[in-house]
Amino acid sequence: MRSMRPGDVLASRYRLDDLLSETDYGRFWLGEDLVLARPVAIHVVGADDDRTPEMMAAARRSATIPDTRLLRVLDADASEGIAYVVNEWGRGRSLDTILSADGPLPPRQAAYVVCEIADIVRSPHELGVTHGRLVPENVMIDEAGAVRLMGFGVDAALHGLPPVAVDTEVRDLAGLLHAALTGKWAGSSASAVDRAPEGNGRVLRPRQVRAGVPRALDDLCDAVLNQRGQHVPAPDAHEVHRVLGEFVGDPAGLTDDLLGRARATVPVPPVPSAGRRPAPPGAVLPAEPSPGRASGDPEATQVHDVGQSVDPEPTQVQDLSPSVDPAPTRAHGVDEPTQLGMPVFDDENDEVSWFNPRPDKAPPPPPFEPPPERPLFAPDPPAGEPVRRSRVPGEVTPADAAAETGTGYWPWAGGEEDTDDQVVPGRSWLRLAVAVAAGMLLILGVVMAYNIGRGRGPLGAVSEQESVAPSPSASPSATAAPVTGITALDLDPEGDEPKTEHRDLVPNAVDGKPGTAWRTQTYNDQLGPEPPALKSGVGLVLDLQEDYAVASVDVTLRGEPTGVSVYVTDEAPADVAGISPAVTGSLGVEGTLALDEPVTGRYVTLWLTSLPAVADGFRAEVAEVVVHGARP
Repeated sequence: MRSMRPGDVLASRYRLDDLLSETDYGRFWLGEDLVLARPVAIHVVGADDDRTPEMMAAARRSATIPDTRLLRVLDADASEGIAYVVNEWGRGRSLDTILSADGPLPPRQAAYVVCEIADIVRSPHELGVTHGRLVPENVMIDEAGAVRLMGFGVDAALHGLPPVAVDTEVRDLAGLLHAALTGKWAGSSASAVDRAPEGNGRVLRPRQVRAGVPRALDDLCDAVLNQRGQHVPAPDAHEVHRVLGEFVGDPAGLTDDLLGRARATVPVPPVPSAGRRPAPPGAVLPAEPSPGRASGDPEATQVHDVGQSVDPEPTQVQDLSPSVDPAPTRAHGVDEPTQLGMPVFDDENDEVSWFNPRPDKAPPPPPFEPPPERPLFAPDPPAGEPVRRSRVPGEVTPADAAAETGTGYWPWAGGEEDTDDQVVPGRSWLRLAVAVAAGMLLILGVVMAYNIGRGRGPLGAVSEQESVAPSPSASPSATAAPVTGITALDLDPEGDEPKTEHRDLVPNAVDGKPGTAWRTQTYNDQLGPEPPALKSGVGLVLDLQEDYAVASVDVTLRGEPTGVSVYVTDEAPADVAGISPAVTGSLGVEGTLALDEPVTGRYVTLWLTSLPAVADGFRAEVAEVVVHGARP
């Protein structure tokens, strides 16, 4: 393969800007399309490489798929001893790095991500065309929070993998769902994500690996990964997409939830070499994982330590900062940690600057000098010297002189003869103490006179007759306190199956954290008993774990106004129809619903009868619910 340098122009169109990674048989460049003035990713291998024919064929197949969620192949050609594939440049985080850094996704987010991937591949599957390597490294959440699929066909070709059957790729789809739910990979293709545990020749269900996985998602993974027999057909991509779509329901808000997981990064991926040939002498493993992604590259679809890569050979990654001379790393035989500077990314100008740590530690600050002790009371003046008098305006006193010379506090000596307006140290404290004592005696006398006038003892002792009488403060409403240990469940009796309202977010309403919230679905019309309303209401059922005399309910909301009714029952209700509310009202962002009389029960239902208006309809968000009550 002929040599290439930054600044060279490939095919009279693509300028090579940065060599991001290189092996003996492949190079990966960040370039610019000079015709359309946009960044592109360019994979270059030798024209005589064994992978070249399949790489070019995979590029042609990928270019025929009209789905904007694919990081597309833009160009491919082989000439002058090289073969290259030009891909769309992408920014975001791959699923494997999200799982490694943040842990498994919440069930609804996991279902949404895999539902999008199933929607992308189901049409190619009908034509017998597969991605070839559907692993977490090739699934990306971009900077807009959208799900993108990378390296369609080309990634598998660069890895030297044989064609993959459609049913094998559906198993990888279920593996993606298993990984998103548990952080463990269970698909057929090789991935850098840790393998899911198995028992008796079967992949453990997601619910056996991580608690809280919904039954519908658990059953889908088990049906694909552990087929029960040839007479039961395995679900295809269409079926996977349908089941996940029904579970997700309205996807509003999910893009915003995923947006926080897609931090902007500069992709620095390696390109794998053919596993049949040895790595070049002197190949160096990178000291840190690659921080990002570029579209279409086989290793650009995974951000992990190259030393743990699924590639059989190490790669050599070029330093992106030629002006910095980094200290030797462990790869050079030095045990000390690397001294390479930290990159500072400028997303607007696509530039990288470098911040280097200082070579030596900063000197410690000088110690603080303790201030001289000032006596609480002044000492007696020396014999023969007068007592300090009051200061005359404009006069320079010995204290001023001591402050100017730095000799410390003025020692309470000096001055002229004592006068009538002298200030004796300690006298003001004595006067204050006498005034406080007099005030306390006066208050004590008033209290004693008041108690005696009520027929009680001087200190308010209660007679036997009064002590027997019941006190109003002993009522449950007066002793009500916040109930702890509450659990919650959403209530949507008029909804479609499975009749849930963002069940995965319900714990946010009782977790004691106002920053988290449970929200309803977004409705086109307001709730109400009459059309066009689809439902009369939705709500939450709070389990107090035992009976309480409920006195009030504090609710923190987002948006206003919200119509709310509170029901107190002994059993968890399946519907509020036929039950009388304990209290009803309309709340703003914060409010308290106080019951006229405490009502005893174990279950408190917070029923929303009207929702605040939002940009796309009507939706309520409950940030926190606190129930006040007393044990009966």
